Amino acid sequence: MKKLDLNFDQILQGEFNLRKLNFLFVFQVNCPGCFLYGIPLVNELYKKFNKDISFLGLSTAFEDFDYNNATNTNLLINTREVVGETKKAMIEQGFNHYPNSIDFPVAMDKTADQSFDFSIAAAKICKTNPNYKIWPEFEQRALFNKVIAYLKSQERIALTFTLNQLKGTPSILVFNDSYEILFEQFGHVEFNMITAKLKSLIDTFG
Repeated sequence: MKKLDLNFDQILQGEFNLRKLNFLFVFQVNCPGCFLYGIPLVNELYKKFNKDISFLGLSTAFEDFDYNNATNTNLLINTREVVGETKKAMIEQGFNHYPNSIDFPVAMDKTADQSFDFSIAAAKICKTNPNYKIWPEFEQRALFNKVIAYLKSQERIALTFTLNQLKGTPSILVFNDSYEILFEQFGHVEFNMITAKLKSLIDTFG
């Protein structure tokens, strides 16, 4: 089973404690969809399930680094100030600031520093391909070298987003206390669908 590689420096709001079931909401502050649909959804899920599931919102960055950073994430948490495309979307809705509270714990995705080991990261990324282990060695090496080149070409590397090869934001992942991923979804999720899934996981693992 695929395992989550979760990385963050500090919690910006609330507290996260690993439990049998854990819900991770990955977003960017310059992501209108994260705010129009994602955060309201997670707020409702948090109210409904926080007794059984640990929740964490993870602010990440795979683009627009001038917007998607810890400074703007803290502004959002402390003043509900939004930036970039998110701000434009809020203004179109008639709001100067984000109108909703963020009820769940929030952390900032850890960014690679000078000690970052490209080879270890590349090996982890290669293993996210389910067929990697059965490929011949020359194909494994070719993919490994391609991933190394990709990582070195990046302006900035947000570790959770990159090492887990997430497709974009918003992304939702549910994982257990061994960090095994039990559910993963990119993009908009219907409330009734995710509610049914979480109830099923609680019945199985809770």
